[in-house]
Amino acid sequence: MTAEAATAEAGRDFIRDIVQADLDSKKHAQIVTRFPPEPNGYLHIGHAKSIALNFGIAQEFGGRCHLRFDDTNPTKEEQEYIDSIQADVHWLGYDWGTDLFYASDYFERLYGWAEALIEAGHAYVDDQSQEEIRVSRGTLTEPGKNSPFRERSVEENLELFRRMKAGEFPNGARVLRAKIDMAAGNINLRDPVLYRILHATHPRTGDAWSIYPSYDYAHGQSDAIEGITHSICTLEFEDHRPLYEWLLDKLPVPSKPRQYEFARLNLTYTLLSKRVLTELVRQGHVNGWDDPRMPTIAGLKRRGVPPAAIREFIKRIGVAKANSVVDVGMLEFCIREELNKSSLRRMAVLRPLKVVIENYPEGESETLEAINHPDDPAAGSRKITFGRELWIEQDDFMETPAKKFFRLSPGKEVRLRYAYFIKCTDVVKNAAGEIVELRCSYDPATRGGNAPDGRKVKATMHWLSAADAVPAEIRVYNPLFVNPSPDAANFAADLNPQSLEVLSDARVEPAALQAAAGEVMQFERQGYFVPDRESTPDKPVFNRTIGLRDTFAKEVAKG
Repeated sequence: MTAEAATAEAGRDFIRDIVQADLDSKKHAQIVTRFPPEPNGYLHIGHAKSIALNFGIAQEFGGRCHLRFDDTNPTKEEQEYIDSIQADVHWLGYDWGTDLFYASDYFERLYGWAEALIEAGHAYVDDQSQEEIRVSRGTLTEPGKNSPFRERSVEENLELFRRMKAGEFPNGARVLRAKIDMAAGNINLRDPVLYRILHATHPRTGDAWSIYPSYDYAHGQSDAIEGITHSICTLEFEDHRPLYEWLLDKLPVPSKPRQYEFARLNLTYTLLSKRVLTELVRQGHVNGWDDPRMPTIAGLKRRGVPPAAIREFIKRIGVAKANSVVDVGMLEFCIREELNKSSLRRMAVLRPLKVVIENYPEGESETLEAINHPDDPAAGSRKITFGRELWIEQDDFMETPAKKFFRLSPGKEVRLRYAYFIKCTDVVKNAAGEIVELRCSYDPATRGGNAPDGRKVKATMHWLSAADAVPAEIRVYNPLFVNPSPDAANFAADLNPQSLEVLSDARVEPAALQAAAGEVMQFERQGYFVPDRESTPDKPVFNRTIGLRDTFAKEVAKG
């Protein structure tokens, strides 16, 4: 994305105000931000907010944004996640150029600084178990207690830490802790863990290390090494900032970045906890990280959500200091708004019902003209076939019509899109009493959809010629959770059993098969659909991106 495009998409917020002030005061000659994901899962739409903020600021202010992988926990990290994260950032429209880094690039330097902390009396090796450390840390109202190993000599600490590095001790036997203040009001300053023993093969460093730095230790120092000017984090890291600054003050780092916090994204009917998303995949509630029901970037992409819609959504919600929950309807509004502009129109029948036009000549057909986009003449038109046998939607017929049902029913006339007026003359049922076919007549004088005598109809329906309609599978996706505020602790209880409906007997017009991978179409009167990655010429599969109904726009109109 160009800097001009980024500026056009961006709004103004408190972080951008800070950046502008820092440039105006000459505090920084160039802005350097970073997006530092941990490669232990796929990115979700909450990450998209951070990506848009960090890369957007760099583009708008003529700076750089680094993509840095926080790869400090090899037990949960995989190359698959590294690859997917890079693909997702690019798909969203951002590029890090040559500024791709890993925390593991700095392991030697971070280790050397840890020894420097020990030598200065600011760190010690603790033999307590994880549970003992947790208990001794205290609570929000009670101070912690010093470790019995807190006053070890510098020499003993250095020897033990070097033996930890050499792999002499099992997992959990010892940790390296900062020596700060066990009575601090901020629990993050109560001698936090800087290194833990972890005998695991790292995706990049292999078995070279038996100890790995904590996020709190690696984060600020990595920022300093890279010359990050504005370390932008979500609000849960606000209480970690004093530790971030304490470490920078105690170490001979090449620069002193500043951390700023903003509110993370929370959406109704959505959980963005990586733990929950991992369990959804692991327990088989969804079909992988890119399942179109998932709020992952990969899932949204597979569902057909355009990156421009996500960027517009991020712009609309803005960057705030206080946490809040955004109605998912706002995201849906942005998706519809973008797709309405860009999507070609096609016809599809999701739940087919056969129609036989009895007064249409047998064995004959005709070609009609259908426009590709009502608001874009340049999109042109396409040919569709009309014949004696058609498909319509089951929902478009009612034998005993309810009040205000204006579609097809016995004796009622309707318009077929681009074609003719038809009237139902008979209903054919099977032995079980189910409607399997409609007998209709058409008015040849109404070709194109208008009656020469001026008579009006109240409904226009989509349809397909039975002779050339293509069988297809349609996957209709609905919210994954039924609760607007799903419980992360018991997420399975809030799962929507109707989150996926597979329609295996649908029909689409032949032009729908010409769509490129990722190209979203509007199936008229149905919604927006995209070919799935599992789609083949022999078995077309389409995912519903979103329906046509726009409840959010109605709320906006109310003010």
